[in-house]
Amino acid sequence: MAKKIDEAQVRKVAKLSRLDLTEAEVEEFTGQLSAILDYVEKMNELDTDGVEPMAHCLPISNVFRQDRVKESLGTEKALANAPQRDGNFFKVPKILDDSSGA
Repeated sequence: MAKKIDEAQVRKVAKLSRLDLTEAEVEEFTGQLSAILDYVEKMNELDTDGVEPMAHCLPISNVFRQDRVKESLGTEKALANAPQRDGNFFKVPKILDDSSGA
């Protein structure tokens, strides 16, 4: 198996991803990524002429319901199982601080 990915490429991607990899991990991932590319190359050898593209391996079709106007759930039912609420609203933890600029 010829290596398609070298260790320098793995280190570069790790740096871009802000991953701190050990030398053993770099070596391991180099081999794994090369094996993945070998497998994709093997798949490219398949003759797919005349094969219709598909989104799923099974004959599945979407079943859509008719779009009808009906009564909504209502505030009380929607908030019935809310862990916390503030009046007619869900209360959620703050995820941005005041210095976030958002």
